[in-house]
Amino acid sequence: MNKFKFTLLILLTTFLMGSSFAVVKIGLPYSSPLLLAALRFTLAGIIMSLIVLVLKRPHPTTKGNWIKMFIIGSFQTAGVMGCIFLSLRTISASESSILTFMNPLLVIVFGTIFLQIRYKLYQWIGVLLGLIGVSITMGGQIEFKIGILFGILSAVFWAISTLLAKKWGALFDTWVLSAYQMLFGGLLLLLGSLVFEKPFFILNNTSLIILLWLSLISSIVQFAVWYYLLQKTDPGKTSAYLFLAPFFGVLSGWLLLEESLYPSLIVGGVFILVGIYLVNSNFQKANGLPNRT
Repeated sequence: MNKFKFTLLILLTTFLMGSSFAVVKIGLPYSSPLLLAALRFTLAGIIMSLIVLVLKRPHPTTKGNWIKMFIIGSFQTAGVMGCIFLSLRTISASESSILTFMNPLLVIVFGTIFLQIRYKLYQWIGVLLGLIGVSITMGGQIEFKIGILFGILSAVFWAISTLLAKKWGALFDTWVLSAYQMLFGGLLLLLGSLVFEKPFFILNNTSLIILLWLSLISSIVQFAVWYYLLQKTDPGKTSAYLFLAPFFGVLSGWLLLEESLYPSLIVGGVFILVGIYLVNSNFQKANGLPNRT
């Protein structure tokens, strides 16, 4: 793949990852958070499931493998996305994106503790820089907001789902796994909406455009471009560019929502971006995993 095409596609997919935080924030006045997340991923999951059926991609043949896909969807879509949408009720899109994209840093910590994976020194330096960045970013808060906790939890769930996907991913066709984990996660979010909130969705042109953008563009298109890059390039090199996603999250929050770029957010964000780069840099042998926000 030539450099121009690679650059264009990596900018597109990371822009879609990061900017979705601001789009969700815009959509929250029209819908309760868990219901909006549920509608987004149920719709995306249904469409992707139909696509993999038409393309006759290989599906799991055992009950155990379907259960594994359900578990991944529970963490990756229901856990991560539910927490992101809930966080955006009380904190900015910039803050939520920065907290959520801590997940590569937590993968190092959890992988060491639970899977006894050995990582390089520079990766641990990246984790340290990332944690310093989070401390600086959140140090700018005058008061603690529940959205901060949800933002951190989204990163925790994402790290867990990443490790599960690394452990079980070889059992599944990539496109089938993505389709059904989105669908399962979306249905769990729908159940969560019925149990934990008073669901509402105000149907008008604006809310419909937001829902379709999140489902078709920020989920399906973003996923397709990301996996195309992983298949056509070195996954470790491509994953290093994930640091662009929180950058676009902050930038889109500033442009679309007029969020303030206070000094602690900028300085802390830089530390986190450098940390993510070190953890995912192309001089390590790592497999990139799809990130949907």
